[in-house]
Amino acid sequence: MSDIKEITVPSPGESISEVYIATVFAKPGDFLSEGQAILEVDSDKATLEVPSPISGKVLEILVGEGDEVPVGSIIARVELGDAPASSATVEPTSETSQEP
Repeated sequence: MSDIKEITVPSPGESISEVYIATVFAKPGDFLSEGQAILEVDSDKATLEVPSPISGKVLEILVGEGDEVPVGSIIARVELGDAPASSATVEPTSETSQEP
């Protein structure tokens, strides 16, 4: 059983009803920590990073850079869970330093 959380665009201010997707930081398959930025949105009044409310694996990103989306729109789906231990400990530099 997996627990999937839909991430929505928060309101950057009272009178703002739409935002532009400025930068997408996450992609499907990425593991996010709670509070880690998924993307960044721009409005007339502010630029805001949208954090993940949970730790988990990104299943899909539903928007792209440059898209204009209404506040409250679903922008991503994240499956609750921690990153596998193997991917959390992989360090490519340690493998190259052990070569003879």
